[in-house]
Amino acid sequence: MSALLVPPGRVPQAQNPGVALRTITAETYRAFLASPAGAALGAGFLQCPSWADVKEGWRAQLLGWGPDPAAGRLTGVALVLLRQFPGTRKSFAYLPEGPVADWNDPDVDAWLGPLLEHLRRTGAFAVRIGPSPAYRRWDAALLKPLSGPGRRLGDVLASEVDPLGTAVAERLRARGWRRCGGDGTGADGDAQPRHVFQVPLAGRTTEDLWSGLNQEWRRNVRRARKEGVEVVVGSAAELPEFHRLLGITERRDGFRLGRSLAYYERQYAALNAEEPGRMKLYVARHRGEILAAHTMITVGRRAWYQTGASADHRREVRPSNALQWRMLLDAHAQGADVYDMRGVPSTLDPDERAYGLLRWKLGTGGQVVETLGEWEKPLTGSTNHALHRAFQAYLNRR
Repeated sequence: MSALLVPPGRVPQAQNPGVALRTITAETYRAFLASPAGAALGAGFLQCPSWADVKEGWRAQLLGWGPDPAAGRLTGVALVLLRQFPGTRKSFAYLPEGPVADWNDPDVDAWLGPLLEHLRRTGAFAVRIGPSPAYRRWDAALLKPLSGPGRRLGDVLASEVDPLGTAVAERLRARGWRRCGGDGTGADGDAQPRHVFQVPLAGRTTEDLWSGLNQEWRRNVRRARKEGVEVVVGSAAELPEFHRLLGITERRDGFRLGRSLAYYERQYAALNAEEPGRMKLYVARHRGEILAAHTMITVGRRAWYQTGASADHRREVRPSNALQWRMLLDAHAQGADVYDMRGVPSTLDPDERAYGLLRWKLGTGGQVVETLGEWEKPLTGSTNHALHRAFQAYLNRR
């Protein structure tokens, strides 16, 4: 992979001699993700080797650890993105929704210690990670009737609190990690969404999925079908139209991703070069015109709805509902255990603009999942602590 910072090889070990850490090839990395042990850890697409080719302005390393990484005997891996701090030779290390590790392991220091020591020797002044365990879950049926002025997710007793997530948070705090955005329901410091919406698919039939939709969603899917909305899997040729519609969506809904067409073209090419069909572009046509387009990414037994875009006109034919229903069915047919609709806001206040996105996703009958969010730690050394503070100020200005 062209984005690799250093060639594969052994790196200095800092702690447990039973755990070796080294840079590895993309082939070794992908083989671990595809193995039963790797698949059980549920890596997201942001930890695939191909993601390094999507992110411009970052250098990357692929790391693996275990009893014998050189022979492919691994217990965990990490895609590390490194951004150089302007005017220095030091870098900020970012593991988006990673590392891919066994967080059940009570001895996290066995692999986390060598990982941090390696990054420090590489020239990183601070590290940000995104541990995979969930923290809390709220069923859709619980949230909608409890919406109201000023209310937020944290005001509602969760349907489930994950003991592993609680334990991991305690372990990280004890080791000097700080949760980005704090411990409230806000997540302003996170680069990835802290709250996501997931529809469980494992063990469910298509009839179960249909009955899980609320009445409004079922009515809208039927309306799209009656109006003749056609949903198909597109190709790279439709990416310019997707990007045009995304600009319309951003202006209408009051947000801005700020991503260029080249970004999506690069993402589509990189992910599908790694595995054909990993990223798909679904388009909804009505009377020959594309009215909506959504992207879906699949890794192992998980599928994500990543980005959606739609036109301002003819919204009454419900192209976005038709797209999501088709994507749900396809994810289910492919054997995915979870369909992840990505970020949702923490507000339950119907008067807030952002609540509309949450309300729309609640209609699929899934769950709001609060992840552990992102955590940061400056690496040993007074200079690194000062650089970390300066880098945080730099990010805030941006």
